[in-house]
Amino acid sequence: MNSAQFSIAAVERDTGLAKDTLRVWERRYGFPTPARDANGERLYPSAQVERLRLIKRLMDQGFRPGKLVSASDEELTALATPATIAPARVDDGTLSAIIRLVKGHDVATLRSALTQTMHRQGLQNFILDTVPQLNTAVGEAWMRGEFEVFEEHLYTEQMQSLLRQAISALPVASRGPRVVLTTVPEEQHVLGLLMSECLLTLEGATCIPLGTQTPLADIVRAASAHAADVVALSFSAAFPSRQVPPLVSQLRAGLPPAVALWLGGGGSGRLRSAPDGVRVVPSLAGILEALADWRQQATR
Repeated sequence: MNSAQFSIAAVERDTGLAKDTLRVWERRYGFPTPARDANGERLYPSAQVERLRLIKRLMDQGFRPGKLVSASDEELTALATPATIAPARVDDGTLSAIIRLVKGHDVATLRSALTQTMHRQGLQNFILDTVPQLNTAVGEAWMRGEFEVFEEHLYTEQMQSLLRQAISALPVASRGPRVVLTTVPEEQHVLGLLMSECLLTLEGATCIPLGTQTPLADIVRAASAHAADVVALSFSAAFPSRQVPPLVSQLRAGLPPAVALWLGGGGSGRLRSAPDGVRVVPSLAGILEALADWRQQATR
């Protein structure tokens, strides 16, 4: 059994959790429970450090720290089990090559490989097929502890940068609808929004991206200011499921009946019954179906 103990500074470096956060959790949740050295300084056993690393990875996935810190080891393991994530299909080695570049910290070559893959496949195929597979592969490696937090962030930042560049290079929209894209407060995941914006812009829709964590009242005001036809929200799988229905109902009530509300992302399926005027888009391909249906109805 590993009996090594680590100072609070070492734990901060290893887990990415700030010293102040560790102290607050100790007082508020009773975990971690460090020992003290002869000078009264905190010493953390290796088992607690491993648990803290897992909690940090899950927090970066969007889970709330209060829920994680109080969870049992079995519950944490279940949340972090890679089997809960659909396995990625590795094609001609592109995925594994990109994963190696992320792990090798070769930013320039990683950026070049992503760009070349996008150009070779075409933007729509890249978004519908390769990017979801890459996201899954990176997520699995992260949850297994094979990726450090900064490595996952490196991948995400490079992918976001690539998609933003791709969007800026697309022709100016020539057809409807006008779509406001955003997330609700406490939902920070932006990659799904960018993927959706790519697909919609490719099809000639006018996209108004607001970024993440927009207050509901501001979403309503933005929809009015931009004469939006659609408001599109993204909910990650980590977003608290109990919060989705009331948020959607409140936003739907605030929007004019003529403005459609589309919900996408891994957490959107938790809405058991969608209110009138709300469409759940369970996949990226579903965005294209929703777009085609909107245009068909608009011509009637």
